[in-house]
Amino acid sequence: MTLLASSSVAEQVYPGLFGFLIVAGLAVAMVFLFRSMNKQLKKISPDPRVRAAAVKPRRAAQSSAPDGSSKP
Repeated sequence: MTLLASSSVAEQVYPGLFGFLIVAGLAVAMVFLFRSMNKQLKKISPDPRVRAAAVKPRRAAQSSAPDGSSKP
């Protein structure tokens, strides 16, 4: 029974190159995901009142067309 319980350095398992490649691949994927997320978050206005204030001037300009028609 003591033979099963004893372990030598040669029997230990290490992650090796395959484990490193998996972790490095995940890190690269995370960099691209964070860049994409930041790009999408910059498109969003933090305050809904800011977005409403930006829409009002456009609506006023569209409704004051010289021929009386409003274009979308």
